[in-house]
Amino acid sequence: MDVRDDGADVADVFARLAVELHEETGLNETVEAVVQFALQAVSCTHAGVALAQRGRHFETIAVTDPLVEQSDQLQLDCGEGPSLAVLANRDTVLIADTESDDRWPVWGPKVAALGLRSVLTVRLHTSGSTLGVLQLFNTEPYAFEADDDAVAHILARHASVALSNARQEASLWHAIDARKLIGQAQGILMERFGIDGDQAFAVLRRYSQDNNIKLRDVAQRLIDTRKLPS
Repeated sequence: MDVRDDGADVADVFARLAVELHEETGLNETVEAVVQFALQAVSCTHAGVALAQRGRHFETIAVTDPLVEQSDQLQLDCGEGPSLAVLANRDTVLIADTESDDRWPVWGPKVAALGLRSVLTVRLHTSGSTLGVLQLFNTEPYAFEADDDAVAHILARHASVALSNARQEASLWHAIDARKLIGQAQGILMERFGIDGDQAFAVLRRYSQDNNIKLRDVAQRLIDTRKLPS
């Protein structure tokens, strides 16, 4: 499916994309769908998604080619590059030719040497909160046109909502899983020592604090070994 060449209605195409993204089962599946769709919808030969981390860092979580990971690592090593700029205070960065662009003099020549000449980086965000970046590359210079920029931003908006929902769902299931583990651990202590649920939870919390171990991990260890941390 190429929204630029086959004359398909762009609104219909992205409506279908939204459905596909929301049907994905988790964060990894969501970002994989994003990068694969980018290859079909935009004039790019490579695509990637990186999620924002603390301290102006990011973590690459989906790529269509290892070259994207190399580009990202170069940004982190050099401390400069379009993704870092977007995460700091930009909405979009377009590099027509990495070989001649002088905004990032250390990173630029290195990524050009990888064969990545055009770069379009778009912020992924919801309600002012930056989630990460969508990174699009082409092996040819001056590959991205105005239509590509517009399509990339539409894709980024859909992807941002899907990523936000996937993150929230992942957090929810992690919390539910933790509660189940803690409940099982409480049951073990209640049966073993003849105490009630509140007392059992207090025991788990004390071991968590005294040993600087997350409460969830204390519960998991008790379930696995039937022993609390020494």
